[in-house]
Amino acid sequence: MKLRISTLIVCALLLGATLLSAQPAEKSPALMVAAAADLSSALQQIADNYQKKTGVEVKLSFAASGALTEQIRNGAPFDLFFSADMDYPRKLIASGDAEGSSLLEYAIGKLVLWVPANSPLDPRKGFEILFDPSVKKLAIANPEHAPYGRAAVAALKHAGVYDRVADKIVQGENISQAAQFVESGNAQAGFVALAHAVAPSMQGKGKFWIVPAEDYPPLAQGAVIPSHSQHKKEAAEFLGYIKTRETSELLRRYGFELPQK
Repeated sequence: MKLRISTLIVCALLLGATLLSAQPAEKSPALMVAAAADLSSALQQIADNYQKKTGVEVKLSFAASGALTEQIRNGAPFDLFFSADMDYPRKLIASGDAEGSSLLEYAIGKLVLWVPANSPLDPRKGFEILFDPSVKKLAIANPEHAPYGRAAVAALKHAGVYDRVADKIVQGENISQAAQFVESGNAQAGFVALAHAVAPSMQGKGKFWIVPAEDYPPLAQGAVIPSHSQHKKEAAEFLGYIKTRETSELLRRYGFELPQK
């Protein structure tokens, strides 16, 4: 009898161990990432590559950097914030809404003057084309919220033409919306991110001129982990992936410069 009871106990223990081993491994939490609109193509590809390598899902939300900063201050559940400048991440750190030790300058953006592919305008002529009679509207991102919008205003002022074209300017909430104004024909030219102009989805849709870097303050772009993130370890690992050679090369292909190490 004792032998039978012992056998039953052993069998029960073995069955329990088998059931436990059959349980699926705990799934890694999805990362909620807020990102500037100029990253809409590049960061999507980076996130897809990362998920293939690690199994970690990266959910992306794109908007103007200033708008995302306000969302984070108001408690939006983001685990990472990729800004189109360094100022917004630093403001979040100063207010206690982001982890100072996580701040990373990941890229330097470039501003371009962009027109549709079928436009008779030659963007290589630079600011001169803005005075062509066919240019009724000039699209830029809202400089109140978007670093690329501020860069566009700075470039126009540096060239001494801002006052002459100010009445033509229409503002998108972010750089992607400014580009949409041009694509839709609601504006005949626009200032957008080089990353947008060279994105695979935009091939053959437009022509552009790279605005000289000395015409506007550097678009150094920074990432930071919000203080209220529930997945700081995973967020830090994704930031580590951003610094890899593979990701650096991808950012270069999208027209970004890399900061000096």
